[in-house]
Amino acid sequence: MGSLNIYTGAHILSLTSARAGETKLGERVQTVSDLNALPLSSCKLVLLGLPEDIGVQANFGVTGSRTLWEDALRALLNIQSTEKLRGDEIAVLGHIDFTEETSRARALDAGSAADLEKLRTIVAGIDDDVSGVVRAIFAAGKIPLVVGGGHNNAYPILKAFSESFNKPVNTINIDAHSDFRALEGRHSGNGFSYASKGGFLGSYAMVGLHENYNSQAIIDHFRSDPERFQLSFFDDFIRENDSHSRAFQNALNYTEGLCGLEIDLDSIAGMVTSAMSPSGFSMEQVRDMIAQTARRQLFYLHIAEGASKLDDGRESKLTAKAVAYLLSDFIKAQY
Repeated sequence: MGSLNIYTGAHILSLTSARAGETKLGERVQTVSDLNALPLSSCKLVLLGLPEDIGVQANFGVTGSRTLWEDALRALLNIQSTEKLRGDEIAVLGHIDFTEETSRARALDAGSAADLEKLRTIVAGIDDDVSGVVRAIFAAGKIPLVVGGGHNNAYPILKAFSESFNKPVNTINIDAHSDFRALEGRHSGNGFSYASKGGFLGSYAMVGLHENYNSQAIIDHFRSDPERFQLSFFDDFIRENDSHSRAFQNALNYTEGLCGLEIDLDSIAGMVTSAMSPSGFSMEQVRDMIAQTARRQLFYLHIAEGASKLDDGRESKLTAKAVAYLLSDFIKAQY
């Protein structure tokens, strides 16, 4: 069972490169002694890391998303503190430690039916760990910013969100894939279908799906229920039948009320992820969409699937810096 590793101020400073005459976010962000202290914090937003990739492994993907969290945190902490973003708007809670679960998962082969079932059971246990911590953040009256891990973690976040407000909740997913695969045991490709089955997901707006990687059956399913599902295709932005900005504004309008934002980094062209793609949004386009959220409050942000280094050898230090940009944009928009 994953345990919450709560960060101290000293740990945050160890990741911050201080310079004379400058102030970095790491010198200003808040920390807490335990979850019970969260309600006493003056911050609005709470940052949580999920360094895991077992959901990806259980979905036959390329593992490595466990590597993103600390690099992304370091990149965020070394942003300059200015009047636009001081740093004390957020508390860095820490990360959930999945070392033991990862060790067990690496001894399993997803190609074996028996091992695959065990992997998906481990992911279900991760669901419980994540939903418990996220529920505590909501209980403290804060907005969770969740970074790292596979997109399997959308399910426990939505579960915690829904249970905190006692009703189905909405979400916008900027993603190349719908992650609405069959209910075949938990993995990174069915977080939203399990959330829907559990009654946690209300309206689900998908922005930037790739025609090549979403089945006709699932597209037909979404189109058969326009009261619950809205989708836009990245391919239409290329054909200029639509624009990313207009599609995202439509998604905001569609998901009125309690709503969160999901960003799968595989939606961004060339980003190192478990399903990286040569085609997709630019960073500027995703940053533009985040800027639009300044017009309304969102209740969580989840950035998933990115990696500093994949287990097949592909790596980039820019993934972590990209996450720092997206986090800082969201924080500015919500303040």
